[in-house]
Amino acid sequence: MLGMKSIVAVGMGTSLVLWVSSKPNRIKLENTFRELKRKIKPSAIDKCDNLPVEKGGHPDPQDIEDNKMVSEGAMYSVKFYDEKKQ
Repeated sequence: MLGMKSIVAVGMGTSLVLWVSSKPNRIKLENTFRELKRKIKPSAIDKCDNLPVEKGGHPDPQDIEDNKMVSEGAMYSVKFYDEKKQ
């Protein structure tokens, strides 16, 4: 004979399998586990205090050094591509 604890465990397991068989419920469960994992062990991005980057992608026209660096970076990849093509 099965004990009461075994019957309850089998019933809960069956209920869980039936609940997870629906795709929206499966997505909810995956998201819940992902959030729980993120709370227990945060990733490097979650730990970083300097995100989002305020200046990224919007250089100041008066910042000569930054504009020079951006233009040199773009020219480096173009020059590299041109050399490989020739």
